[in-house]
Amino acid sequence: MNKPIASAQPSRGPSDHEVRAQIVDAATEYFTRYGYEKTTVSDLAKEIGFSKAYIYKFFDSKQAIGEVICANRLAAIVEAVSGAVSDAHSATEKFRRMFKALLASGSALFFQDRKLYDIAAVAAGSPWPSVAGYEEQIRKLLSDIVLLGRETGEFERKTPLDETVNAIFLVMKPYFSPLLLQYNLDAADEATAQLASLVLRSLAP
Repeated sequence: MNKPIASAQPSRGPSDHEVRAQIVDAATEYFTRYGYEKTTVSDLAKEIGFSKAYIYKFFDSKQAIGEVICANRLAAIVEAVSGAVSDAHSATEKFRRMFKALLASGSALFFQDRKLYDIAAVAAGSPWPSVAGYEEQIRKLLSDIVLLGRETGEFERKTPLDETVNAIFLVMKPYFSPLLLQYNLDAADEATAQLASLVLRSLAP
């Protein structure tokens, strides 16, 4: 008795993940050329060759696409900062490197991809969840550095940790927030070096 011949498997199209990545890549390129605020979902659909309705299957708004792009850019900044502090041997040096790396990474994005920087600025003004996550990661890095400094005797231990971290965060924010940095670029290198020294003096035991 002959065995039935198995029917051919239907060809598979791109996965949802691949389609989402394609939309994000195209949107990143489009936003780089024309800016986030001037672009509509209809513009993106036309550029990619998808229908507007098809894009809405994967992202419920232009902001949702911008969120992914913004999160990717901010994650790259956090990665650069983490790499800069990882091999520093003291809490004092980690703090100086963190502040310097935050400024350098944000400034690079501002000058190299200005239209993408504008997405981050819009996100910070709202604020979008990606920015809230970014700021939380910076707070965590700060908290880890302060705790290390307290353990090694570099920093005082009397002030509550949350109060200390929040105060440092607020001092640093004009130089790492995408919304504020664009207004603080003049003499930012000198300002951040002086502020880092001021903060470190305030942390001394």
